[in-house]
Amino acid sequence: ADLRASLPPLYSQERNPDPRVHLKFFTPDSDWTWFVTEGQPQDNDFIFFGYVCGFEEEWGYFMLSELDGIGGRGRMPIERDLHFHPGPFTEVIARYRRERGRS
Repeated sequence: ADLRASLPPLYSQERNPDPRVHLKFFTPDSDWTWFVTEGQPQDNDFIFFGYVCGFEEEWGYFMLSELDGIGGRGRMPIERDLHFHPGPFTEVIARYRRERGRS
């Protein structure tokens, strides 16, 4: 609850050329990662906006229920990176790519 309350609401960083990334979710058994810049409650769920690295890399919206629904049938559930250090998007994505050898 505290973490959700600390996120900036949707659209609050849309004019910021280098928005702050607050959270990172990832799949431990694949290469998918979600970097959260904003979020707010919506219809008994929670909607996030951020940068998604999967088959492609792109900005977009995703729901907490969608993240919770990934996994099962031998797949590991999505986790929040408890060791993630928030920061400006350009720094976060550069660190992510360096760690994966994707300069």
